[in-house]
Amino acid sequence: MKHLICLLPFWCIFLFCSCSTAEKEYYLFTSFHEPADAGLRYLYSEDGMHWDSICGTWLKPNLGAKIMRDPSIWRDRDGTFHLVWTIAWKKDRGFGYAHSKDLIHWSEEKRIPVMEHLPETYNVWAPELFYDDTKKQYMIIWSSLVPDSTSIGFSEDGKDYYRLYYVTTKDFNAFSEAKLLYDPGFSCIDGYLLKRAPDNYVMVIKDNRKPKHSNLKIAFSKNAEGPFTPASEPFTEEWSEGPCIAKVGDDYIIYYDLYRQKMYGATKTRDFIHFTNLADSIQVPVKHKHGTICKVPESIIKNLKRNQK
Repeated sequence: MKHLICLLPFWCIFLFCSCSTAEKEYYLFTSFHEPADAGLRYLYSEDGMHWDSICGTWLKPNLGAKIMRDPSIWRDRDGTFHLVWTIAWKKDRGFGYAHSKDLIHWSEEKRIPVMEHLPETYNVWAPELFYDDTKKQYMIIWSSLVPDSTSIGFSEDGKDYYRLYYVTTKDFNAFSEAKLLYDPGFSCIDGYLLKRAPDNYVMVIKDNRKPKHSNLKIAFSKNAEGPFTPASEPFTEEWSEGPCIAKVGDDYIIYYDLYRQKMYGATKTRDFIHFTNLADSIQVPVKHKHGTICKVPESIIKNLKRNQK
């Protein structure tokens, strides 16, 4: 017993040191600025609500129409960052992909031709990354206009019918065939998928009907690949798009682009049924556009700031 008492201070010191050396984490928000030809940008935050820019662009687009819109990022367990993005407004049936260890040095950009088997596909918009930890594979979700027998089809007056599609991959080299993920009965884009618990998945979508909709809604599922419930009532104002989510404490903060107001909005929720608007509580730099949020070690942020231009 005497020996045990003597050892207690040592273990207390050991535990204190172990806890104190754990690296602090920041939130990182991917971004782009119009006209989307300059490349990847970053914001960072300590609290997930007040954001600052990291100056410069970090990956110049070289695929498709040589634009980078809607950059979606995911950090895997070994610390590799995977990035996908929109490479063209129209007439392209793929999206861009690259990976990095430090967010500065990126692999060669690769076009992923997910809709080549459907040559009538008009576009591939806003690919979003999600890791399915049940099946140990990535899903990439995007919206496309495919004017087939179940689609209203494309027209310049806005009567277009977008739906959400997806592929899966384990290594970003081999991909499954594209499948329809969600058709809510109206044109929808910008699907963002979140796992809350086993058998509890939430997807935020944009109702893309105009002019009286163009807002965000929720759908639920027990599986990452669906089926999903009918869409909820809207929880944002009109002219909202590009949703992404940050977990801050017990709250989920849903960020979205209020594109006609040229600003960002946010709302918080714990159940995706009741929402509190955070317009007066967040700070997001101007010109920031549709991206996604992940957590990164403080050393990554410090290295980016040392290398900012």
